[in-house]
Amino acid sequence: MTDTHTHLYMPEYSGGDQAVESAIAAGVSRMVLPNVDVSSIIPMKELHSRYPENTAICMGIHPTELGDDPSSALDLMERELEQGGYAAIGEVGIDLHWPDSPTADAQAEAFARQLEWGARYGLPVIIHSRDARDETLAVISAVKESLATQGRELPPLIFHSFTGTSEDVAAIREVCDPWFGINGVVTFKNAPGLRDALPVIGADRMLLETDAPYLAPVPHRGQTNESAFIPLILHKIAEVLAIDAHKLEEITDSNAARLFFPQTAATQ
Repeated sequence: MTDTHTHLYMPEYSGGDQAVESAIAAGVSRMVLPNVDVSSIIPMKELHSRYPENTAICMGIHPTELGDDPSSALDLMERELEQGGYAAIGEVGIDLHWPDSPTADAQAEAFARQLEWGARYGLPVIIHSRDARDETLAVISAVKESLATQGRELPPLIFHSFTGTSEDVAAIREVCDPWFGINGVVTFKNAPGLRDALPVIGADRMLLETDAPYLAPVPHRGQTNESAFIPLILHKIAEVLAIDAHKLEEITDSNAARLFFPQTAATQ
């Protein structure tokens, strides 16, 4: 199995080695590590260096972490991308949930720049969108139009931690043809809208993720999340879709390989 969004390099995991080993023991052999800010680059790369066959790393800045000088942070991250070794841009986007977050305009500007990185480097983009569906789609639409004038297309897009409804899926698909990352929220009692949206999304456009250390699935809700909990998410989705769990595992693993581990996908 593949966890397509996990932050096992964060301080909660004391380096992340034990969390990676636990995930591998649980059958989660591949983990995608999105970056958060400038300070997370080194611990993320260090964890990847210890588990190069089991992890892939991504470069980007979380929309709530732009800080006072986002241009300098983005310049540094662009230099990182030029060195190679990254599987995706992320996690990036727009988050209007928190009142003290950077302004919507600042977030939109940073998001647009990082979407362009995805097109330039041929990398998928992991999108964080919270309380900002329309704002997120407006930026994607503008970048899509700009790229079209240059004869280029949007990179593959992943709506990470998707917790929306069927109507949200339809609205997003009017603008692009993305993948949707489904995590432990699907196991929560208060997420019937998300469960109703799963058949609309379809397994062929679905990715499994934890967003560890956040959003641990039932029965671990409220605890520190781990990539090892992916099987709980897999089985809940399989139950909702009335599909064999092994079949769903094959489909979601193939989706993840196509996006983040293309060399592996090519040999399968």
